[in-house]
Amino acid sequence: MSRPEATEYAPYFGRYIAKVPDGPILDVLASGLRDTLALLRAIPEERGDYRYAPDKWSVKEVVGHVIDGERVFAYRALRFARNDATPLPGFEQDDYIPAGNFGARTLRDLADELEAVRQSTLHLFRHLDDAALLRGGVASGNPVTVRALAYIIAGHEAHHRAILREHYLGG
Repeated sequence: MSRPEATEYAPYFGRYIAKVPDGPILDVLASGLRDTLALLRAIPEERGDYRYAPDKWSVKEVVGHVIDGERVFAYRALRFARNDATPLPGFEQDDYIPAGNFGARTLRDLADELEAVRQSTLHLFRHLDDAALLRGGVASGNPVTVRALAYIIAGHEAHHRAILREHYLGG
């Protein structure tokens, strides 16, 4: 699967796709998961509710957001890959956080859920042919292809992994 063209996604998502290293995207998704899980499993449980500023999400909420985002992006990929071009609405990430009640869970449980969601994502993309990867639709009012969604998932995770390292764990 080659890197998507800029016409395959909204400009906003370019910042995520730019974070995706070269190489087979399935390998990138798998290695990204390994890196993120290693990071999360090294964080002491008592740091799970840490916020680097009062108006920022906690560590657990960041992980919950990555999980929610991946589910939404993978659902979009599934719909479009199956040739369902029904326009899909956006989602308001800031509304999902309080409803997710991530603070009531352990960091370990959230890491385990992220792993399960990523395994599901890998299974989905692993079995799509070239025609399915190039299909697209409209999500959040913008066109997007299935292959762009694979890159968005990888880049979104990389973006938040970097934020966790820089802002929550001090580098």
